[in-house]
Amino acid sequence: MTYLAPRQGLFAIILLVSFCLQTLLLVISTDQQLGKSRALKGEQMVAQLIDEARLSLENKDRVSLSVIANRYTSEQNVTRILIRDNNDDILVPVGNAPMQQGETIRQIATQGDAVVGSVALTLKDISKGEIIAMQWPFVVGTMVLHILLWLIYGYLARPTKEQINAISRDVQELHREQYQQLSQRGRGRDLGQDVAASDTVDHSSKSLATADNGQASNTNNVQSPEQAQGSEATVDDKTGQEKVAVRNMNIKGELSQYIKGQQNPGSASQSPDVDIDADHSAPATSTQTEQSNSTTSELNSTDSKASIFNHSKNQLSATRSFDSVRVQVVLYDDYNMLDLLVPNQLKPYLALCTQLLNQAITELLKQPLLLGVSLMNEPVFDEKGASVLLKADNSHAKVALAGVMLGKLYLMLNKIIYDKHTELSRVAFPAQTGVSDDAQSGAMTHLLESVGKKEQMLILLPHAGLKQISNHVQVQNIMRPTTVYERECAIFDGCNDSMIQRLVDVRNAVLMIDSLEKP
Repeated sequence: MTYLAPRQGLFAIILLVSFCLQTLLLVISTDQQLGKSRALKGEQMVAQLIDEARLSLENKDRVSLSVIANRYTSEQNVTRILIRDNNDDILVPVGNAPMQQGETIRQIATQGDAVVGSVALTLKDISKGEIIAMQWPFVVGTMVLHILLWLIYGYLARPTKEQINAISRDVQELHREQYQQLSQRGRGRDLGQDVAASDTVDHSSKSLATADNGQASNTNNVQSPEQAQGSEATVDDKTGQEKVAVRNMNIKGELSQYIKGQQNPGSASQSPDVDIDADHSAPATSTQTEQSNSTTSELNSTDSKASIFNHSKNQLSATRSFDSVRVQVVLYDDYNMLDLLVPNQLKPYLALCTQLLNQAITELLKQPLLLGVSLMNEPVFDEKGASVLLKADNSHAKVALAGVMLGKLYLMLNKIIYDKHTELSRVAFPAQTGVSDDAQSGAMTHLLESVGKKEQMLILLPHAGLKQISNHVQVQNIMRPTTVYERECAIFDGCNDSMIQRLVDVRNAVLMIDSLEKP
């Protein structure tokens, strides 16, 4: 079996760190050398440029300066040249220094003792990647060398057979020594337990013998053996009789409780066989009577709860029958403004809402689609809103669809009135509507208070009602419901084009009637 060299992975990590450090030192040293050489070359180029451009600087000849500068920017390391006059104004800018950064060398140009201008030359920095690309033979050779070192170490540092055998012998001897120490400790522990047990037995036997001797001497001093036996027999007889009596009393009590528990309370109190012991039967009878009364009350409460549950279950049943629909219109008063309005402001607004609602009902029930639906009450608005009861005169009347259309129609009308009043700086309130069968009107009132939002319509109808509106209206469920009613309730989410056109026509008819009646 071939074994790997010890800590070969750790040696690989050391070699990797060594390779990275060598590459880093190579980059740093090369960068310093190139920086020095570029600085010397830049100074020489600046001096040469000043010599060539001195006459043009005196005359401020921009064309000649541009030609001279362009010749120097053709060098690969030069990125920009700026030539300025003696007033530090730029005469010629050549190059693309804003795109590349580097070291700038600036020198003043003189003609005799007079300063004629200055020249600034920017040299491009050499990136670390370019340095590594320049020194790629050294980098690749170093990497190959480190890999060879790792392979050589893995081959030469493997343990030989003699080393493996020596290690196995050392391990076996270590295990043998540990086993001997554990066995010696176990033997010593067992021996100590045996000695302690023998000492305990001896001590207990001695104490028992001493106690027997003491009892025998006391008996001889007090009475004779016959008298002692007679007294012991008398005491045993009395104790046995008392135990038998107590056991019989317990058996009688348990038997009476069992029989009374199996019989009715009346028959148990009248049965002569059960009255075994007068002292124990009366408490048992009273206890049993109390238990029976409590059981009866629990059964009654359970029956009442079951009846209530069944009643609510029948009310919430999806297959419940209905022939009437109640539409509730509530003014959305988020800031409790209704309580702050004076009657002179509130009554005209409520009268307008009542007029709009009645006209909407009248115009809506003229639709051929809602034939057979009739109004059962005359709705009037108050601070809490208004309630409309619609009834189906026959089995073909779509009373559920009529309720949904009326709720949406009033929301459309109230939106116009609310916007107009807001534009005129008058008091107005948005509305919300709820459509449900008449049996669930109370639940819809609570839903409008808890989850209702302005300009929203809630729908709580059985399957038959939802089926009536399914071809015309889209609904969605309430997100994260917390009660059974919220789970069964739906939110109006839109309707088809034909239904929208019908509602728009009815809305326009209502508004035209309102505008004709105002003059």
